[in-house]
Amino acid sequence: MNSYQPKTSKGIILIVDDTPDSLRLLEAALTRYGYEVRSTVNGAMALTAAKAVAPDLILLDILMPDMNGYDVCSALKASPVTRDIPIIFISALDEIFDKVKAFTLGGADYITKPFQFEEVLARVDHQLTIRQLTQDLEQRVDARTAQLKQTLEDLQQAQVQLVQIEKMATLGQLVAAVAHEINNPVGFINGNLSCAKDYTQDLISLLRLYQEKFPHCGTEIEQKSQDIELDYLIEDLPNILSSMKQGVDRLFQLSNSLRTFSRLDAHHKVNFNVHDGIESTLLILKHRIKANDKRSALKVIKNYGNLPPIDCYPGQLNQVFMNIIANAIDALDELQVKKLEELNQDYLPHIKIDTYIPEDKEVVIIRISDNGIGMSTQVKDCIFDNFFTTKPVGKGTGLGLSIARQIVVEKHKGSLNFSSTLGEGTEFVIELPI
Repeated sequence: MNSYQPKTSKGIILIVDDTPDSLRLLEAALTRYGYEVRSTVNGAMALTAAKAVAPDLILLDILMPDMNGYDVCSALKASPVTRDIPIIFISALDEIFDKVKAFTLGGADYITKPFQFEEVLARVDHQLTIRQLTQDLEQRVDARTAQLKQTLEDLQQAQVQLVQIEKMATLGQLVAAVAHEINNPVGFINGNLSCAKDYTQDLISLLRLYQEKFPHCGTEIEQKSQDIELDYLIEDLPNILSSMKQGVDRLFQLSNSLRTFSRLDAHHKVNFNVHDGIESTLLILKHRIKANDKRSALKVIKNYGNLPPIDCYPGQLNQVFMNIIANAIDALDELQVKKLEELNQDYLPHIKIDTYIPEDKEVVIIRISDNGIGMSTQVKDCIFDNFFTTKPVGKGTGLGLSIARQIVVEKHKGSLNFSSTLGEGTEFVIELPI
C-alpha cells in the first residue's frame, strides 16, 4: 500500500492518453485517492471536455495521433476558459521529449512512464496545491482591490459633499448678507415714499385751493408757474413717486428671491414651493439670459402646472436648478460660437421649463430643456462623473451635475435623468416625491 497522502482537497482531473493501459492505471490510482477523474483518448475530445467542465488539472500525453500534446496545450492556453488550468505532460522514457518546448507552451510539470504512483500523486498534489493557493491569492487580491476601489469612491464622494457644503454655505452667507444689506435701505426708502406720496397729495390739494381762492396771484407768481410748468409738474409728480415705488418693490422682490435661493436648510426638510425656487434661480441668472454681443436674449418658456408644496431641502434643490439652467445657457452660448454660420435665421435660442404631476404617480416632474449644442455619446457617458467637465480650465469644476444627482437621488429619494442629441439640444428630467 502506498504511504503518500495528498494535502489538497478532492479535485477534477482530466487524463488525455491514447494508451488504454496507461489511462486505466492513472485513472484507478487517482480515483483511489479521492480525485474525480475524467479521461479522453485524443486531443480534440480533450479540448471539448475541458471547455464543457473545466478540470482542476490536466495530465496530457505527448505522442497522440492527429493532435499531439504540444498542440493541445497551445489550444488550451489560447482559450480564456482553460488557459489557467495547470498541465502536467506525460512522456515515456524512450520518447523524445522537448522539455523546454513543454514549459514554453505553458506546461507546469511532467512525469515519465512507467509510472511511480507516489511520484504521480506528489506531482498532482503539488500542482493542485499551487492552483488552490493561486486562486485564494487572486480572490484576496480581488477583494482587496474592490475594497480599495470602494474606499476611493467613498473618498471622492466625501470630497464632493465637502465641496457642496462649503459652496452652499459660502454662497448662502454671501447672498443672505447682500439681501440683508438691500433690505435696510430699501425698507427706509419704502417707508418714506409712502409719506412722500401723502405729503405730495396734501401740497397739491393746498396749491389747487390757492389757485381757486386767488385766481389772480400776480405777475411774478404767474411767470414762475409758467417757467416750472406747474400744471405738468402737478400731473407728473405722482407718476414719479409711483415709478419709485415700483423700483422699491422690484428690489424687495430681488431680496426675497435671494433669500429663497440661499436658504440654509441642511438639517431638515421644509415645505417649499418648487416654482419659487425656479423663479429665484432665473432671477439670479437673469444677467446671463439677457442679450449679449454674441447672441440675442434667451427666451425662457415656462409651462408651470398646479404643484403643491413638497417636503425638501430648498437651498439644495435650488442648487440643482442653478446647475442645470446654467449648463443650458452654456450650451446655447457654445452653439452660437461654434455654429453661428450654420444656424437658420429663424433659430431662436430658448430654455423651456415644464412642471406637472403625472396621473399615475405621487411625484413632481420638472423638465428643463434647451435647443443648444447637445452632447456626444462620449460626453453623455460621463456627465455625472465627479470632476468631469467639457469646459475650459478655470471655467468649470466638473462637480455640478454630480452634486445635482446626489441631491436629487440621495437627499430627496428622487431621480435625475436626461436625453440629448448632438446639435439639437438637451433635456433634464427631475422627479421628486411629493
